[in-house]
Amino acid sequence: MRCLPLLLICACLGAPAYGQALAPLPQGFDISGNVRLRFEAISGQARAGVRPDETSLQLRTLILASYRRDRLTLAAELIDSRAFDVPDRTAISTNEVNALEPLQAWIAYDVGDPAASRWSGRITAGRMTLDLGSRRLVARDDYRNTLTSFTGVRVDVAAPDKIVGTFVYVLPTLRLPDDAAGIRANRIVFDREGFETRLWGGRVFRPATIGRLGLEAAFLRFEERDTPTRPTRDRHLSNLELRLVAPPVPNKVELELNVIRQTGSIAPSLAPTLARQPVEAWYGHARIGYGWASPLHPRLSLEADYATGNRPGSGRYGRFDSLFGQRRADYSPAGLYNAINRSNLILIGPRVDIAPSPRVDAFASVKKMWLDSARDGFATTGVVDPTGQSGRDAGWQIDGRVRYWVVPKRLQLSVDGTLIAKGRFLRTAPNRASAADTLFAALSATASF
Repeated sequence: MRCLPLLLICACLGAPAYGQALAPLPQGFDISGNVRLRFEAISGQARAGVRPDETSLQLRTLILASYRRDRLTLAAELIDSRAFDVPDRTAISTNEVNALEPLQAWIAYDVGDPAASRWSGRITAGRMTLDLGSRRLVARDDYRNTLTSFTGVRVDVAAPDKIVGTFVYVLPTLRLPDDAAGIRANRIVFDREGFETRLWGGRVFRPATIGRLGLEAAFLRFEERDTPTRPTRDRHLSNLELRLVAPPVPNKVELELNVIRQTGSIAPSLAPTLARQPVEAWYGHARIGYGWASPLHPRLSLEADYATGNRPGSGRYGRFDSLFGQRRADYSPAGLYNAINRSNLILIGPRVDIAPSPRVDAFASVKKMWLDSARDGFATTGVVDPTGQSGRDAGWQIDGRVRYWVVPKRLQLSVDGTLIAKGRFLRTAPNRASAADTLFAALSATASF
């Protein structure tokens, strides 16, 4: 039975979102990149242990170079992520700082013959970034100032009947420096990886399985263990994922149903002598929407999320772990905000998207938020009431973004704004950073070449 998860591995990484054939890569030499400058400000911080009010100026530079001849491709990408004038007791972390790092360096070889409607595929080896299926467990999260890379092997497969898959065995990199002084100084320390932390699994997707609904099945296994210099919680997590999705089409209903069951074991703390607990956690996402073929290209959708929390004394660990998943597409920004992700939350509300021209797009969402477990920390805020007396009402989140191409494909401006009208839990929990409502704003300018 151990062969089944191994077969599923390679279908999970980098496979096209809706089942199309493998994307062609440009022949010859190609170089591209972008530079993004972002200013962020927050007041009434929702996260524990950091300043209630803070501002941040962040700069991220990405340069990607590739060379392709016939079926062989070589690629390398450099990232330089910095934050300036970082204070003590800050919300800034390795999510914002990773100076002068070789993000990607891989070689790929194409196999098969897609032109003849036969099996085709691509084998990639080296250091790479990954988008896996729904991107809720592993993603290249473009909003965040830093990106996560993985070293290992990936195999993409495309079948004649439009079934696609991706399978991987990779070692996640540890972003460095991870000490406060090194982060404040934007110190250059190369990231590292090792077999003490491993990620393997796969994803298979078949479009139009039930009418317009495509079906995705995935398995992903994450394993870690202590090293002499880095204690861990010894997470050994198996994730079984099913997803039904009807992609957005004008004048048609769009739908997504996503369920992930997480099992395995975890240590209660970083102490090396404690026995691991069994894990039983769940995540669910549901979205139904409709888009109109009008000049504004409006889309209205209703979204709901459920991620289990831990219930002390139950004998099992129930807090869902989103691993390396994206947060901006489903929830709200990272950066100084970085409050909402798939752990101990219940969330429901509407979202509106518009794209009045090729140069402008915008969205706004309103979400009501609760805790699944009143005795566990809410989402990624770190705010917790071990007694449960602060209740489960986290409040309301209002989030929006507007983007504008000043120069098409060359210079884009983006404005993000988020409000948490805090509920009883975030106002009264004993380790809250602030009882005031959270206000967050970010202004970004991205120049591409």
